Amino acid sequence: MEPDAAPLPDDWTTALAVAAHPDDLEYGVSAAVAAWTAAGRRVAYLLVTRGEAGIATMPPDAAGPAREAEERASAAEVGVEDVRFLDHPDGVVVEGVALRRDIARVVRQVRPELVVALNHAERWPGPDGQPVGWNSADHRAVGRATIDAVGEAGNRWLHPELAAEGLEPHEVRHLVVGHSPTGRHAVDVTGHVERAIASLTCHRCYLEALDDRPVADQARDVVTRMVGGDTDRPRVSFELVF
Repeated sequence: MEPDAAPLPDDWTTALAVAAHPDDLEYGVSAAVAAWTAAGRRVAYLLVTRGEAGIATMPPDAAGPAREAEERASAAEVGVEDVRFLDHPDGVVVEGVALRRDIARVVRQVRPELVVALNHAERWPGPDGQPVGWNSADHRAVGRATIDAVGEAGNRWLHPELAAEGLEPHEVRHLVVGHSPTGRHAVDVTGHVERAIASLTCHRCYLEALDDRPVADQARDVVTRMVGGDTDRPRVSFELVF
């Protein structure tokens, strides 16, 4: 994270955060969400899949409902009550017109001034800012589709079926990307890290399948690292697209 990161614009009251899977937003971004909702802002979540293919030891027909329930509980920990799912298939999300239209539909329904996408780059940023690890196909597809859908949500000549549903175009004021390798803006989350840790801890089925450590320990370790380490000024970084 850049030491001199600028603050995000704050001229908004409603945000929509879009992610591929349950738990994606809980790896750091939820600390910013906690700060926003504590300040009286409204945040809605949109999950493109239910994460049904994400737990090797649990069949999809059991994992999907379990992970949806975990996501709803997780969102509630940071003040989010509006949680929506698109039911695209986990692991094989197709980036294209259908996905963009589905996201644009929710943008027109929620009518946010701020949209939060997640990292769509090929790799994740490491602690020193250098790229590490390969980003999943779902993350890349959903991140790019979200950025495109934001523009399409404001164009009345695209996706005419949305207008037929009574959904008028909506112009988004700000678009940001969380977990971006080029994040240069930040949200101060002082006082909200514990809520973010509690939020990730709700993903018990998922985390227990990843690691033998207690779920609470995993959540604390991950969130602490994502907000800049054990510091008196924790921050969540974002790339400001506009």
